[in-house]
Amino acid sequence: MKLSTLLRHLREGFKNIIRNGWMSFASISSIFFSLFLLGVFVLLALNIDSMASNIESQVQIRVYLQTDIDQQKANQIENQIRKLSDVSKVEFVSKEEGLELLRKNLGKDGDALLDGYDKDSNPLPDSFTVEVFDPQNIGVTANQITALNNADETKPITSVKYGQGTVEKMFKITNAIRNIGLIVVIGLGVTAMFLISTTIKMTILARRREIGIMKLVGATNSFIRWPFFVEGALIGIVASGITTVVVLMAYSELVRLNEVELGLLMIKLIPVADLGWKIAALLIGLGTLIGVWGSTISVRKYLKV
Repeated sequence: MKLSTLLRHLREGFKNIIRNGWMSFASISSIFFSLFLLGVFVLLALNIDSMASNIESQVQIRVYLQTDIDQQKANQIENQIRKLSDVSKVEFVSKEEGLELLRKNLGKDGDALLDGYDKDSNPLPDSFTVEVFDPQNIGVTANQITALNNADETKPITSVKYGQGTVEKMFKITNAIRNIGLIVVIGLGVTAMFLISTTIKMTILARRREIGIMKLVGATNSFIRWPFFVEGALIGIVASGITTVVVLMAYSELVRLNEVELGLLMIKLIPVADLGWKIAALLIGLGTLIGVWGSTISVRKYLKV
């Protein structure tokens, strides 16, 4: 395509948007509201997934050792645990550290409840805190550690705990939330595509006479189609650009309120810097694609005269 022809199509695309102001406004509004709703739910789904992942990452395995175990044996067990495929981190917790941690977790009642317990009278055993790469497989890793203990005649490990039962229920809930969020986002995406394309089709329908006249005077299909192609792309870019700015500004304010004023320590929203470009790419890319697709598909029907 010659540069002069391309520039002509671009000019015509701009003129068509201005010439058909109300229909262009209707198309832009349709794209804006559809993508705004989609963007809100995508942000919600991403934050829910992040919160679920954060909760899952806090799941740990506690491996309690015999109270009279020597350091050499403890080191041997640690090395065996580290070699397990899904283990990401193993941290030794001495019984003294365990007592201080328990005292801290009990809060203001810790000193009163643990009064009288010192280094010599500490009833807690040494232990390991084990973290895994995939929290969903924590039960498998716990069973592997138990198997290591069963294979050792001295049985150096007294118990392996990770919240069995509760953890599995939590994973079911987080997975269900993720799946529901994904289904809602996909459903909204499909609905937005059909709603936007229908609006654009109505815009083209109102100009079918114009297309017919151009065909009758000898214009080729590509000559007719390109201005509509450009028009659809411009409408999609403008509408999705406005949507992106509004969505990210509103989300940025929500993040600020959450951190500064609301103080919801249990709810930590993903910073705008970490997902802003993803939302922008999704909304602008989808808006432009739908604008072009809707215009191209709609005008094709009226190219046969």
